[in-house]
Amino acid sequence: MLSRKYLSNAIRILSIDSIQRAQSGHPGAPMGMADIAEVLWRDFFKHNPNNPLWSDRDRFILSNGHASMLLYSVLHLSGYKISIEDLKNFRQCFSKTPGHPEVHCTPGVEITTGPLGQGLASGVGMAIAEKLLSQYFNKKNFDIVDHYTWVFSGDGCLMEGISHEVCSLAGTLELGKLIVFYDKNGISIDGEVSDWFTDNTKKRFLSYNWHVIEINGHDSEEIIYAIKIAKENILKPSLIICNTVIGFGSPNKSGKSISHGAPLGELEVSLTRKQLNWPHPSFHIPKAVYSEWDAKKKGEAIELSWNNLFEKYSVEYPELSKEYIRRIKENLPDNLQKTLYNFLSELNTSFINISTRESSKNTLEKFGQCLPELIGGSADLAPSNLTVWSGSKSIKNFIKGNYIHYGVREFGMTSIANGIYHHGSFIPYTATFLVFSDYARSAIRMAALMKTRQIFVYTHDSIGLGEDGPTHQPIEHISTLRYIPNLSLWRPCDSTETAISWFYGINRKSGPTALILTRQNVKQFSRTKDQINNIFKGGYILREYGHNINYIIIATGSEVSLAVNVAKKLYKIGCHIRVVSMISTDCFDLQDKNYRNLVLPKKIVNRISIEAGSSEYWYKYVGINGIRIGIDTFGESGPGENLFEFFGFSVDKIVTQVKNRFFL
Repeated sequence: MLSRKYLSNAIRILSIDSIQRAQSGHPGAPMGMADIAEVLWRDFFKHNPNNPLWSDRDRFILSNGHASMLLYSVLHLSGYKISIEDLKNFRQCFSKTPGHPEVHCTPGVEITTGPLGQGLASGVGMAIAEKLLSQYFNKKNFDIVDHYTWVFSGDGCLMEGISHEVCSLAGTLELGKLIVFYDKNGISIDGEVSDWFTDNTKKRFLSYNWHVIEINGHDSEEIIYAIKIAKENILKPSLIICNTVIGFGSPNKSGKSISHGAPLGELEVSLTRKQLNWPHPSFHIPKAVYSEWDAKKKGEAIELSWNNLFEKYSVEYPELSKEYIRRIKENLPDNLQKTLYNFLSELNTSFINISTRESSKNTLEKFGQCLPELIGGSADLAPSNLTVWSGSKSIKNFIKGNYIHYGVREFGMTSIANGIYHHGSFIPYTATFLVFSDYARSAIRMAALMKTRQIFVYTHDSIGLGEDGPTHQPIEHISTLRYIPNLSLWRPCDSTETAISWFYGINRKSGPTALILTRQNVKQFSRTKDQINNIFKGGYILREYGHNINYIIIATGSEVSLAVNVAKKLYKIGCHIRVVSMISTDCFDLQDKNYRNLVLPKKIVNRISIEAGSSEYWYKYVGINGIRIGIDTFGESGPGENLFEFFGFSVDKIVTQVKNRFFL
């Protein structure tokens, strides 16, 4: 029987060898947290290396993602499909072991953790998902959803403001199956954190309604005790403050910032081997160590036991069983498409002018009834975002809840929803004003990077919101969001486009979708069947005036009706003109060349774009000789209709520009 210290040293050695070989990485945290990882993964962590995606596995998140070699070492030792060669390729192009953990890249990695604090936030989301699913599916003697979320975090995670947002909410929601290990080593890149981080962390988390215990992070018995106590406290999330030494085992660099973010060096690696009594060469792990660490048989037995339980559950509760399988496989209900087209038929005969945020709520009323996996939330703006529908139920008591009141926590909200999705069985949507997407920008980017199926509902999309003034009027936001890879942005002009935007986002599995919605009422348009089908292509011909088209107006959102009115007036003075509703530029760009050229023929160079935001983006569609009607300054305070007139969004002012540019 090998000692625990020897087994944890295997993590340390694999970590420093891989980092040294890569000449890049962070050895300090893996060396400091190895003892905690050994106890957690060998004694408490419920998983099956042969099936990393088993639905009732525990979730593990390395929020201090720079310590990635700790996780890769543990996964390798436990029996996941990560080889010694994969460890040797640490931080190399296209390897299974990137610099920070990436979901979909490495078996056993639950979520991408890069910017500090977001892993912790996503862990809160996973714990919310587990609790909701257990309330929905579990029955007496059938706890088919019963797992923990474990998070490793460091000083940096707790310094980041997002940690306050999400940990405050986690305590309020009594997420008893969330257990966070805080690696309190007192060191960050700049040195000893006591010069800039003197919070009383214990009192801070007690004030959040957390259970807190402080231990020696190198004492296995204390770690075991702390975990047992944390698991018993089912009404509070737990923070285990682990006092550790960064770079533990390094004779000359332990306890120092130089061990944080750089290889130890060949000499220090050799000295560390001697210090840890590890006589084996680089990347050599004795069979006895592998034997002690191997979790495959134990994992298979645990999953088999669950499978047997689920078989019995399926007999007792066949409908719930089918629903559970549908949701973990991410299959949408069969009636969703029929629901959409029935709704579109209603809309095509209704011409009541309403805002697109209200159109969004009406869509939720239809889709929410057949999508139990849809879980919403707003950053304290539900009455303004209109994200609560008649079937919305707060998760505060977790009895089949489907709506989260996030409070004023835009960043935390977005990152929590990332965790909810990557846990599985949910499609989250989150909401705030478009201008406040700035607060959530890093989490939006992470959602896109991870191809997260999340729907961002951003209302109050322009100067049209009016009197709140330039601090609340988004200008550059639509364009900058468009530049984020994998993020699909839709700015609908009316109820029909809004419904299809929602449907697109719900179906999309390759990344998040942003819905950009108005506060002010907008005109509703009738459409042919072909036009409705073409909305799914991101851009389409909405109206044409004349036969030999020689002008094109491209518009989005609330400006589409303005574009139609401009087109009508230009037609009267001899222009043959087409109005294109460019609801989603990224979706349009994915269409084949023939369709794109059908909508925007290259030969038609007289083009005008109209969007109440930054104009620079529109060069790609109108060219350098086109007219870009937009706003390239900050807004002003005043009624929306007055502001549109002031900034040039009127029929007469646009027609004048067209006349002057194209010599009409």
